[in-house]
Amino acid sequence: MAIVQLDYGRRQTWQTPCPGSRAPGFRLPRLDGGTVALQEILANGPALIAFFKTTCPVCQLTFPYLERIHQGGTLPVYGISQDDAEDTREFNREFGIAFPTLLDSGRSGYRPANAFGISSVPTAFLIERDGGISRVIEGWSKREIELLGGLAGVEVFRQGDSVPEWKPG
Repeated sequence: MAIVQLDYGRRQTWQTPCPGSRAPGFRLPRLDGGTVALQEILANGPALIAFFKTTCPVCQLTFPYLERIHQGGTLPVYGISQDDAEDTREFNREFGIAFPTLLDSGRSGYRPANAFGISSVPTAFLIERDGGISRVIEGWSKREIELLGGLAGVEVFRQGDSVPEWKPG
């Protein structure tokens, strides 16, 4: 899926990378201070990065389950917020998100989101240590969340969890 945006009067097209392709590099500010680059995130192995907006209902559904995966300790999860720090902190408090959150703001032109071809949120990428993308998940997919949980050795869904099979972002 391609997204077309205007950049200083020039038409540019970004394509969402597919599994098997290389993840675009980035360096972003961390919500808790400092910055981090994708290569630093991947230094210890695969990681899941998930783009989101704080007002997105499907992100609000998805992120608590990504937190459960992250808590398992074997698959790091990084959120990439397209909102300001204050709104992102409130989102994390409200939905119990403790995994690292990065900020991809409009002030920087959403460069990483554009490089990853983000046209809807949530969109998550499982990125291997070598920078190769092994999974792309757009929107909510119960099956994909279960699969990520399996990779992390985590039982993501608990008795009483009532979640849809699929929701578009």
